[in-house]
Amino acid sequence: MDMKQEEITTLHDLNLDKNKLMKNISDVAVERPVSVVMPMLYSEIKSDALGNIVKQLNKCTYLKEVIVPLAAKSKENFNHVKRFFRNLTIPKLVMWCNGPRIENLLTQLKSEGLNLTRYRGKGRDVWLALGIANLRSYAVALHDADIQGYTEVLPTKLLYPIVEPELDFKFNKGYYARVNIERTIMYGRVFRLFLHPLLRSLVDILETEPDFIRFLRSFRYPISGEFALTSDLARDLDVPGGWGIEIGVMAEIYRNVAVKRICQTDLGFYEHKHQVIGDSHKGLVKMSGEIFKTLLRVLIEEDNIQISRSFLLSLRVLYQRNAQDCIRKYHADAHINGIDYDRHLEETMAEKFSQEIMVAGNKYMLRPVGTRIPDWLRTISARKKIREELLNIVMEENKA
Repeated sequence: MDMKQEEITTLHDLNLDKNKLMKNISDVAVERPVSVVMPMLYSEIKSDALGNIVKQLNKCTYLKEVIVPLAAKSKENFNHVKRFFRNLTIPKLVMWCNGPRIENLLTQLKSEGLNLTRYRGKGRDVWLALGIANLRSYAVALHDADIQGYTEVLPTKLLYPIVEPELDFKFNKGYYARVNIERTIMYGRVFRLFLHPLLRSLVDILETEPDFIRFLRSFRYPISGEFALTSDLARDLDVPGGWGIEIGVMAEIYRNVAVKRICQTDLGFYEHKHQVIGDSHKGLVKMSGEIFKTLLRVLIEEDNIQISRSFLLSLRVLYQRNAQDCIRKYHADAHINGIDYDRHLEETMAEKFSQEIMVAGNKYMLRPVGTRIPDWLRTISARKKIREELLNIVMEENKA
């Protein structure tokens, strides 16, 4: 275990007293209320993880509320999820993000020049939930609904550095080891085999390290879905509407927050639903493409880099070399720790990721704008009580 501190303040789990942490956050949350946002798909209600998450959240009595932004195809699915969360004793709101009433409210904003109905995916669902969460909380933690081995310490670790006045950070990013010790398998492939070597390749091709790339490389796990932030910051985030949300959020933090107000926290070992490798339309490959398009957009905005087909071809070659180096290193790490490591599978995935660099890059060049949801500050300026209207819809649908 290391104690290293670099550009981003790192909060290690060296001698953490869980009971003391829970008591401390309960004390400060009286003055600085906190919430959890947990986006989910309807299909995740079948997950074994969700029942345990509810049990553990019930121990977090310091929470103001838990908001569950839900993507569901029917009212029956929505009602099913509401019934499931009756076991959650913490105040909660299940938010049917693609339901007819919320869709109608968003459609009304078209007359104000905001077309929010064209966005779909996790990004829009999170954006909607943050809109009502920041009405009533000082800080909000966000995490997925499929975490295996979830405990009450996870949201507490995320939120405490934000609400504790002696620390007073504005943004906290969770990081963890994506390893299943019992099954001796190493996961986290989109980061290990795609983003990490891709960032190195961008430095190589640009022959310099742009500030945003340096910022991303300062984090242990920059695409983790677990983070916490203050409500005023949440109001000022432009986020991608799809699955590039993690990089999109990091870009907004880079623009809006001083480094000394940012930290990352060790969440230990982490296990959740593992997606198929897939292709440009599904799975890990689709995710890598969304991440890459968001990354290109930010680099163009921040550093004026020029994207062309020749740039993408060169980047792909460099990526393949750096991915090979990463695979060699992870193979050695897995070997000494007795972890099963399918080198052929990892090589195959890296090849698919390299192909996606060209596919996603070409898509981006054809449509380089219109990929971000406007921040809540702009939305509020277009319609002053939009968050209150959204909250009223959600509360009425939860009473029904």
